[in-house]
Amino acid sequence: MREMMTSSSVPPADDADSDRLKALLERAATGRDSQAWSDLWTELYHNGSLDVAHPLVLPTLADLAETGRADEAASALHLAGALLVQADQRYETRNLRHQYAPEAARLLGAANRWRQVTAARNDYCYLVEAVLNLEGDIHGAEGLVQGVVGEEYELECPDPEGCASLWVVFGERGFFSTAEDYALSDDVETIPLHPADPRALEGLGRRLYDLALADGHEEGRARPDLCLR
Repeated sequence: MREMMTSSSVPPADDADSDRLKALLERAATGRDSQAWSDLWTELYHNGSLDVAHPLVLPTLADLAETGRADEAASALHLAGALLVQADQRYETRNLRHQYAPEAARLLGAANRWRQVTAARNDYCYLVEAVLNLEGDIHGAEGLVQGVVGEEYELECPDPEGCASLWVVFGERGFFSTAEDYALSDDVETIPLHPADPRALEGLGRRLYDLALADGHEEGRARPDLCLR
């Protein structure tokens, strides 16, 4: 008969968590286990059941970002950037960044190297997001890439008297803005969008334009700022 496990034979919670974390990271490193990455996001980022400050997390992600294949590196960079930003926002300090400053620097260096050699548009956008997150630009990256990849932003009307949301759409569905839900009807009033003059761009908009241009992404270089006419 199978012997029942006593409490003395159950590993401590910390040891069990470390073992699970190590197993997930090893599975993710194989490059053939997308579920491992999903579980890491769930347990490190979404519900915090595993400790992001564990000495295995950021060093292992940095190793994968530097030595892994493109898809592994991108997954590691995306997760690491999100974890650092979440820690900044949750605790209103940069303690995690300071604690793992060498790893954060390695991750940022890897993100910039992969950014320069990534041709696929959406993959490039996620790497730019990782760069901003790893630099600590919390507000710059938030929601930025989701809109670019989805080719749509929902914004508040800039008119203080206005109360309607605005949809700014760019890509296969056209380049326009509308205050109506264009997805529900083909008969909506739209305002055409025109690329902003690069000479008028400042701050993050100018930086993203310059990055896209330097990295050979001509199609996306004018999108950081669009103007209505």
